[in-house]
Amino acid sequence: MRATLPSLPHGGVNHRNDDLRNDDPRQRLIVALDVSTAAAAQKIVAAVGDSALTYKVGMQLYTAEGPQVVRDLVNSGRRVFLDLKYHDIPNTVGAAVGEAAKLGVSMLSVHASGSGKMLRAAVEAAKTRPELIVLAVTVLTSMDGNDLEKIGIRGTVEDSVVRLATIALANGCQGVVASAREASTLRAELGERFAIVTPGVRPAGVDVGDQVRVVTPAEAIASGASHIVVGRPITEAADPAAEARAILGQISG
Repeated sequence: MRATLPSLPHGGVNHRNDDLRNDDPRQRLIVALDVSTAAAAQKIVAAVGDSALTYKVGMQLYTAEGPQVVRDLVNSGRRVFLDLKYHDIPNTVGAAVGEAAKLGVSMLSVHASGSGKMLRAAVEAAKTRPELIVLAVTVLTSMDGNDLEKIGIRGTVEDSVVRLATIALANGCQGVVASAREASTLRAELGERFAIVTPGVRPAGVDVGDQVRVVTPAEAIASGASHIVVGRPITEAADPAAEARAILGQISG
């Protein structure tokens, strides 16, 4: 991947929620590289071209290829959302976040359910890279109320999302990961000055796969999401760049 991935100039890209309203819609789109090899990731990035600026590297690709795949993306001018969902004792999470900051990632995820101490450790470790946004995962978009009840969590999904988001923001996280179905409530109760990154986004008419709480790109933005994560609808499209541009059009609309 390192030898052939072309550089992408993208001055002025900003992930902070404050200035997103009138910016390039590409700042809102995160393309998920849910593949098993650097070569496959490279092919997607090359095919998408300048239709996207930010890529999510999750557990599958990171486990297969390690940190070099992140370095290659960063060195080529892309921004990286490292979505490893750290959830461990505070010292361990803080150390992991410190290493992620050294890689040059722009965003990373931790589990909000890891406690305030763990979240604070993550936030403190991220300060070595001031532009790094720590996002707290609330409730996975593959889960519904029945799933929460089975693991002993009472109340609605929305209740859990708001509770976890409140803890995350109180402990310094700059944003959360949540379904757009809860985004409007989060905005109403917690305000505008934090990022809401929304997975489980599918263009209308596309198979939802293993997601449960899904919305379209336009619905996500209208609900208050600052960023959307889209994977297979772009990465498995016959023309990934065209599909990305179509989604950007829905975001702008």
